[in-house]
Amino acid sequence: MEKSFIKVMKALSDPSRVKVVKALEVRELCVCELRAVIGLAQPTVSKHLKVLEEAGLVISRKEGQWVYYRLAPSSIYAKTLLENLRGWLAHDPEVQKLLAELPSVDRLVLCAGKKSNNSPAALS
Repeated sequence: MEKSFIKVMKALSDPSRVKVVKALEVRELCVCELRAVIGLAQPTVSKHLKVLEEAGLVISRKEGQWVYYRLAPSSIYAKTLLENLRGWLAHDPEVQKLLAELPSVDRLVLCAGKKSNNSPAALS
């Protein structure tokens, strides 16, 4: 079996990674914003993002001290699954809660204390 197919399937086999993808369907987010919405520790969110990036589901861009993540399918498997995932789980209570909280998440508020810090957590 093709390795890219297996990577995509493994990446989407974790409920927390599915939540990350569902949040990124709405808009580009930094780790602080994802952490706040998903309720996981920053290192855990970063690990999930790495798995999603390696599968070609997510890409990042750096702007100043911020790193933003967004959906970016790079393989036919990633593209197909992301297109289908948009319609899936719309009625799931956890996904609905996540999507309801997302508009109030603001990196400038969440990461304000980290702005002057040069640690890797502050740069995410």
